[in-house]
Amino acid sequence: MSTDRIRPDTKRKSEIVTVRLDPKLKYLAELAARRHRRTLSSYIEWAIEDSLSRVRPGYDAGDFSGEAPSFADRASDLWDVDEPDRFAKLALNYPDLLDHEEQKTWKLIRDCGYLWRGGFHGQDEEWHWSVHESSLLFERLRDNWETFRSVARGEKPASALPTWPKHKPRSPKIDLNDDIPF
Repeated sequence: MSTDRIRPDTKRKSEIVTVRLDPKLKYLAELAARRHRRTLSSYIEWAIEDSLSRVRPGYDAGDFSGEAPSFADRASDLWDVDEPDRFAKLALNYPDLLDHEEQKTWKLIRDCGYLWRGGFHGQDEEWHWSVHESSLLFERLRDNWETFRSVARGEKPASALPTWPKHKPRSPKIDLNDDIPF
């Protein structure tokens, strides 16, 4: 994979997350970390990673019994270094996990024919596309990501979004009765 897509802010080894813990839970986690010969931070990271093998994205948070793949199993399908790609993969696979702002962004993306492979169909020869990963033009999404986010947040008007020809351009008719100079 080319590293030119990786932005400087994504080259860090890990992210810093501030977590509030009940004093009792923190104390017990520190003891468990000692047992594992880890720092508390390393233990929390390990515990989260371990839980990802049991939590199923398509089920309720407490349901560990399903045969469906876990978040750990789906990691390569859901993760990407580029935020727009990550977002699209999540929205395509688990739209029910999107928060309200993400749902607004996804609707704008789904409804924008500029971002999708498709074709002109029907009597009006209107542009149609299917919403699935293989038809999404990820490079176009990356190039316009901030615009989609800004429109979803109400910071820019919908007219800022990219446009596309909604109907097949008509080719000019050639009149064969015209004098052709040759």
